[in-house]
Amino acid sequence: MATLTVDVLDPQGKKAGSAELPAEVFDVQTNIPLIHQVVVAQLAAARQGTHDTKSRGEVSGGGRKPYKQKGTGRARQGSTRAPQFAGGGVVHGPTPRDYSQRTPKKMKAAALRGALSDRARAGRVHVVTGFGIEDAPSTRAAVAVLTTVSSRRHVLVVHERGDELAVKSLRNAEQVHLLPADQLNTYDVLISDDVVFTQGALEAFLAGPPAGRSVKAVASGSEAADNAEETEK
Repeated sequence: MATLTVDVLDPQGKKAGSAELPAEVFDVQTNIPLIHQVVVAQLAAARQGTHDTKSRGEVSGGGRKPYKQKGTGRARQGSTRAPQFAGGGVVHGPTPRDYSQRTPKKMKAAALRGALSDRARAGRVHVVTGFGIEDAPSTRAAVAVLTTVSSRRHVLVVHERGDELAVKSLRNAEQVHLLPADQLNTYDVLISDDVVFTQGALEAFLAGPPAGRSVKAVASGSEAADNAEETEK
């Protein structure tokens, strides 16, 4: 696997440099069954699961036997809230449930790498320095910059968290879907024709989530002793 290189475009659509797409992220084998499993789990987790129907024991009324057991020539009935009556309960209807599936983080990461690799090999991963917006949000200016990069119908724009000007400029654009770099996921990559990173967003994505010792980490024996000595002083 070789590192891929793409041009970094400025707001005028001219080359302003190049960016490397590491092969371990943008040139791996695409595992379609894995991607399918991760996407199904993601869509399942998005379901509310609040659907509910009432059984014959939950609908109101029907406590009295509608007519006597024998002598009417009709089938015997014990309640007008049985499923065969209008206004009766529902048999085996849906009830509230949790649709979420457990998906390990490594599977999610592998599926995302496969989806990005598929887009990168097709030349559908782009990098821009920005959208040329400095003072106030401008949808027209941002879309004009985006048009120089991709003319396809569905474009995923990955931005830096906190880039409010880009978000406010592109959030109402019909063909654009916005995501911060730390929320990039397999499903949104697959439903988009092109993936456009800002230069800062690509760096943030490749750097990964912040790592290091937690503030609640337990100190080692020597560190604890040093801290105790400083406290006594």
